[in-house]
Amino acid sequence: MLELKHIKKSFNGNVILNDISLDVKDGEIVSILGPSGSGKTTLLNLILGITDSDGGELIYNGQDLTHVSMEQRGFNIVFQDYALFPNLNAYQNITYGLKNKPGISSKEEVEELIDLLGLRDHLKKRIDQLSGGQKQRVAIARTMVMKPKILLMDEPLSALDGVIKESIKDRIRTIAREFHLTTIIVTHDPEEALTLSDRVLIINRGRIAQYGTPEEIIRKPSDGFIREFILNQLEIKRNNIYSLFRNC
Repeated sequence: MLELKHIKKSFNGNVILNDISLDVKDGEIVSILGPSGSGKTTLLNLILGITDSDGGELIYNGQDLTHVSMEQRGFNIVFQDYALFPNLNAYQNITYGLKNKPGISSKEEVEELIDLLGLRDHLKKRIDQLSGGQKQRVAIARTMVMKPKILLMDEPLSALDGVIKESIKDRIRTIAREFHLTTIIVTHDPEEALTLSDRVLIINRGRIAQYGTPEEIIRKPSDGFIREFILNQLEIKRNNIYSLFRNC
């Protein structure tokens, strides 16, 4: 289990995160949702270890990681822009990290992951020959072969549309379930968060506005901000979101 206890962070005197406390269960998919400037990316960076907190604790499976380096935490991230190497083909990108840590994943495990993500027919392609969805799957595979303790994803679906987005959502769910992998996703899209996650953390002005299951957030929004952000902001999508949970 990942636990955050009273996390605080400021930049140049501006409070970005204020008293953030939550837990993420093993194998759970949690989305961090909020408007621009709410502090969600800063929180992701704090969990990863890119940024240090000004106060509070970060505990993973009983171990205090608050002051442990990013490399030693064993978490990993899939970036919004994929961050793939354009001079390498898809397979070389996937296995790049194994050059320095060859024992983490066996060849059989790599091949299994390639098939799970539907990348078999694209391994020899250059990165510029791949679609957005294929690039995202390569980025996920490259991260997964390193067997992260926690998978962090920064806006993984923002550049994708329609069927491709739904396909990647299905892949993320499958990976989380099959590998029992704790997955934390930053998104600005309420529908994305509500349809992908086991629980959703909504941040507003650096504070937790609500943390609960999609059903709880839809049926019992904690305040007017939640109602406005989740429902009124997405008027066109609202009926689709409600239909997902009306039989719960």
